[in-house]
Amino acid sequence: MKIQQSAEDYLESILMLSKTNPVVRSIDVANDLGFSKPSVSVAMKNLREGGYISMSKEGYITLLEPGLQIAEKIYERHTTLTQLFKTLGVPEKLAAEDACRVEHDLSPESFAALKSLAEMLTQ
Repeated sequence: MKIQQSAEDYLESILMLSKTNPVVRSIDVANDLGFSKPSVSVAMKNLREGGYISMSKEGYITLLEPGLQIAEKIYERHTTLTQLFKTLGVPEKLAAEDACRVEHDLSPESFAALKSLAEMLTQ
């Protein structure tokens, strides 16, 4: 189940927003990612057609199981890498930005090794 990095970013944003907001709408995603509403609308259409999200008639976005799995994987990578970089002395903002760039391209094996290292360093 390989999707583009931008789609992973959208799914991760929906997941993160759903943790703090009672509902998630396209405008929330646009604001979170700093993208235009038309760009987000196109992306939401593609994610809906791909079976990753559903949208209610009110415009509320819900992650479907395939979208949730991808979002949780990317979110775990993001939080783990951010924490690892911070532990290594990288400033928090830069650590989060770098994690966002790296999280999409790591192999499962490399991520598992980095996750183990992060766990050892934070014990």
